[in-house]
Amino acid sequence: MIEVGKFNTLVINRKVDFGFYLDNGAEGILLPKRFAPANAKIGDTVNAFIYHDSDNRLIATTQQPNGVVGDIVLMKCVSTMSAGAFLDWGLMKDLFVAKSQQKVGMKVNGWYLVKIYLDVQTGRVAASEKIEKYLDNSDLTVAEKEEVDIVIYRKTDIGYSCIINNRHYGLIHNNQVFQNLEVGDLLKGFVQTIREDNKIDIVLGKVGYKKTEDEVEKIIRLLKESNGYLPYHDKSEPDEIYNYFGMSKKTFKMAVGALYKQRKINFAKEGIILREQ
Repeated sequence: MIEVGKFNTLVINRKVDFGFYLDNGAEGILLPKRFAPANAKIGDTVNAFIYHDSDNRLIATTQQPNGVVGDIVLMKCVSTMSAGAFLDWGLMKDLFVAKSQQKVGMKVNGWYLVKIYLDVQTGRVAASEKIEKYLDNSDLTVAEKEEVDIVIYRKTDIGYSCIINNRHYGLIHNNQVFQNLEVGDLLKGFVQTIREDNKIDIVLGKVGYKKTEDEVEKIIRLLKESNGYLPYHDKSEPDEIYNYFGMSKKTFKMAVGALYKQRKINFAKEGIILREQ
């Protein structure tokens, strides 16, 4: 069963001058020669992305598109027409967004957050800027403390609205933001809280001490680069810590606490000292 708009693992069953045909149980799907793996031959298995070409024929490529069916991604508009707009898909063919699937009208060179989907009427891959209809928190598939994929959706007065695993919507509160965020950013986070009304609070990074493991290594490296001493401690200002370490004060304190317990650092009056190992 071929999944259009996604990567499929298929077997080469025929070679022609201009490429190879992949076995789909029917007439085969063309994999153009320029996109075939080096030294490809009949019988080889290929992981190929399947989509429709301009003549509505299925075609395969080993290129990496800018998004597959199910993804919510930021894409650039490259052309427009009365029926809709075309986005740069990273393939030979651009991705179509019908006029009815746009919010206020796309413009060339503009960047738009869209959902990539398979049109049930045409069987072709398309995109929609009307993302809300694809998001639902009534039946959640995530749990508290679970790591999730995040797409930044919009800035609000209290934080950043985000899309979780391309299925749900959540919020990153302003007091949990310690980096510059832009609409369309793809990030890792974890579910901090699920409220009674199924609203989800998200924190960027990894959950609990999993997060500090990466930061611990960073603090050790910075100590070594500074001759074993850094003038930062639990009384330092949050902005000072973030500007130097790129982490929140809470994360810094957790990481420093872990290092102290491991007897890798000592506390000084105005900072931390790397212990000799």
